[in-house]
Order: sequence, then structure tokens, then C-alpha cells
Amino acid sequence: MEIVTDLLKILVPSALVLYAMYLTITAFLKKQVDEKHLDQKRKQIEITLPIRLQAYERMCLFLERISPNNLLIRLNGSATHALEFQQILLREVREEFNHNLSQQVYMSVEVWEDIRAAQQEVITLINQAAADIPAEASPLELSKKIFEKIIQDNRNPTAHALKKVKEEIQREFA
Repeated sequence: MEIVTDLLKILVPSALVLYAMYLTITAFLKKQVDEKHLDQKRKQIEITLPIRLQAYERMCLFLERISPNNLLIRLNGSATHALEFQQILLREVREEFNHNLSQQVYMSVEVWEDIRAAQQEVITLINQAAADIPAEASPLELSKKIFEKIIQDNRNPTAHALKKVKEEIQREFA
């Protein structure tokens, strides 16, 4: 019986020391893994943050470029009649959109949908204005009609999306 007691006197402290060592080592390893994970995340943010910010900048530029004010001024004089000018305007909006299509991976679904809606609204505005004038009218007549529709609706088709992009930039990077 004395051997069992002596054995227990040795085994119980040894087991406690082993258990304490196990807890210490697992805590240390967990801390190492967490630090490595945080370091990888930090590196990933360092790489993706500038890319994401650039994507938001590009979408702001896209919205500014397709806003009717800028679009009409930039492409003024590139057509001889309204139908040709309509086609040039629509092609420009679609090309700008297709050029920036990949930027959607860096922003929220909601903001991307606002951007798509703005693009569609600009296209609709151009088509509606063109439908209200004869095809052989001057490009200036089409421009006037587009501005009339903007004033009539009291809304810039790209303003809402631009506001949403800027709000998301503030939320993400402020």
C-alpha cells in the first residue's frame, strides 16, 4: 500500500506539471498561429487597399465621364445629325462601362447596382431624347432635348450613384 501512495505522490505532481506544460505549449502555438494570420491579413490589406481605392476612383471617374453634361461637351461636334450623335453617345457610355466592368469585384453589390442603374438611366435618357426629335435633326437639338429632360425630371442620372460611391469610400477608408 505504501508503494501505491509513493507512486501517487510522484505521478499526480508529474501529471499536473505535464498538463501545465501542455496548456502552455498550446497557448503559445495558438498565439503564434494568430500572429501569423494577422500578419498575412495585414499584408493582404497593404496590397488590396490601394487597388480597392483605385477602383472607387475609377468608378467616380466613370460616373463623371458619362454624366450628360460632360458627355455632351466632350463629344460635341463628332456627328452631323442627331441619330449619328445618339449612336456615338450610346457607344461611348457602353465602352466606358465595359472598360470599368472589372472594378465591381472591389465594391459592394449595392453600390455596383447603383452604378449600373446610373448607366442604364443615361442610356434611357439619351434614347428618350432622341425619340422626341427627328433623326435628321442636328446634334445640338439632341443635346438640348437631353438637357430639357434633365431639367424636367430635376435629376442628374449619375448623381445618386456618385453619392453612394463616395459614401462607401468614406465608410471603408475613413
